Amino acid sequence: MKEIEIEEVEITLFLEALRLRHGYDFRHYSRASLRRRLLGLQRLFGVEHLLDLLPGLMREEGMLARILAALSVPVTEMFRDPEVFLALRQQVVPILRSFPRINIWQIGSATGEEAYSLAIVMAEEGCLSQCQIYATDINDAALATAEAGIFPVRKMAAYSENYRLAGGKGRLSDYCHAHLDVVEMNEPLRRAMVFAHHNLEADGVFCEAHLVMCRNVLIYFDRYLQGRCLALIRESLVRGGYLCLGLQETMDAYEKKEDFYPLERMLRIYRLRSEGVVR
Repeated sequence: MKEIEIEEVEITLFLEALRLRHGYDFRHYSRASLRRRLLGLQRLFGVEHLLDLLPGLMREEGMLARILAALSVPVTEMFRDPEVFLALRQQVVPILRSFPRINIWQIGSATGEEAYSLAIVMAEEGCLSQCQIYATDINDAALATAEAGIFPVRKMAAYSENYRLAGGKGRLSDYCHAHLDVVEMNEPLRRAMVFAHHNLEADGVFCEAHLVMCRNVLIYFDRYLQGRCLALIRESLVRGGYLCLGLQETMDAYEKKEDFYPLERMLRIYRLRSEGVVR
């Protein structure tokens, strides 16, 4: 067999073992991206072949968490694509503010920067006290960082500029305090958060949501898993609820695209249609 064919067999066997032993199914993740992460996994554990990891995967406690951390992509930043957060602030939050309780589901939260960005917007628009942000991921290490709310101070200059462009009404430093080379997000923001493990491929609806943020998650999935994820989001949204995808993502894999109205097509902000909700 050619080397590339052997590699594909090893990947297939490894993913099947991961699915059967632990219930995590990566078979519908983008193959090219997944292959790069699997090679990184081999380097992390210092093995020559992917299948050398199978004994540990099957029997060693703690190894699963390390594998999931290596296979997930915890890339994020505060107020990433600030024009999106500006549109949310101006067009979505005024509607959400009318609800006595606001549930936001942040899918693929990684280390939590985007979830804290949402909390800051809600605070500045006067509705953080009625807001609960559920931030989920399969990477427990990333979730632990998010829950601590501690980030490198070296990133704050870029984050502050994003905050300004997103319509920030004060200074980003108003929402955190510095300790040497890190900053810690303020307690009122952290109280609005619930960080939880959630597997999009296998788990069901996490909450009844008024807004779902699923940005730069679908790009790592094949069409089947994209469709499943979008159907799950549709099921979780209240009537007239909102969905925000990444700028490079679309609704193409969802069979009932007519369920959603594009509020801001270029910014990938959609609203679930219901009676009386068409603009």
